[in-house]
Amino acid sequence: MKPFLFVTDLDHTLVGNDQALVELSKILSQHRQDYGTKIVYATGRSPVLYRELQVEQNLIEPDALVCSVGTEIYLNGSDHPDTGWSDILAPGWNRELVFSAAKSFSELTPQPDSEQRPFKVSFFVKQELADKILPEIETKLQKYALNIKLIYSSGIDLDIVPLSSDKGQAMQFLRQKWKFAAEQTVVCGDSGNDIALFAVGNERGIIVGNARAELLQWHTEYPNDYRYLAQGFCAGGILEGLHYFGFLE
Repeated sequence: MKPFLFVTDLDHTLVGNDQALVELSKILSQHRQDYGTKIVYATGRSPVLYRELQVEQNLIEPDALVCSVGTEIYLNGSDHPDTGWSDILAPGWNRELVFSAAKSFSELTPQPDSEQRPFKVSFFVKQELADKILPEIETKLQKYALNIKLIYSSGIDLDIVPLSSDKGQAMQFLRQKWKFAAEQTVVCGDSGNDIALFAVGNERGIIVGNARAELLQWHTEYPNDYRYLAQGFCAGGILEGLHYFGFLE
């Protein structure tokens, strides 16, 4: 067995199937101890909401935590974001300008203060309004020559972040830092903001059996031999995929 880089979304991916989560956590902890495997959580949650989930679900401590849709990386349990990653995101980003321009759209409701982060501005937008309003927001923001992109997921969450940030690019940053090959890296997800994990390169991808329509549609439109669509849901689907790719015996 070789070490591998394990990167997973949390809500409805790692978390949501309690029995399988206990089994998977035990296996990953042992694999990390025996072979040097690295464990990364990549979540849309802020650090505040992540800690709540970690306590509630008794999640094992990761080697890195990618928070707030890829805009913050915390290494080895640190409370301070990795400055190397922050320096990559900073050029062309103006948080105050992004927020003031976006909040002028009445269809947007700001998310709680805990979810407004240094490199992320977040709103709620109803699914039926999203198709019309998102291009308008993007056009308005581009007039300010801001280096940004919009990420819409789960039929409600709109995150505006630096162009150079998402879960996928954060994963690549860690993969290169720790010198893991793409074929020794596996990513897991269930929704639209996980597409970035699957789209960056030849990393092995596990889409859990309970994946949302937006991810399944993308998977159908952009098929890839390195991606596995599991039958099992949440951690059960991840276990299935890890065996399929040969990361576990």
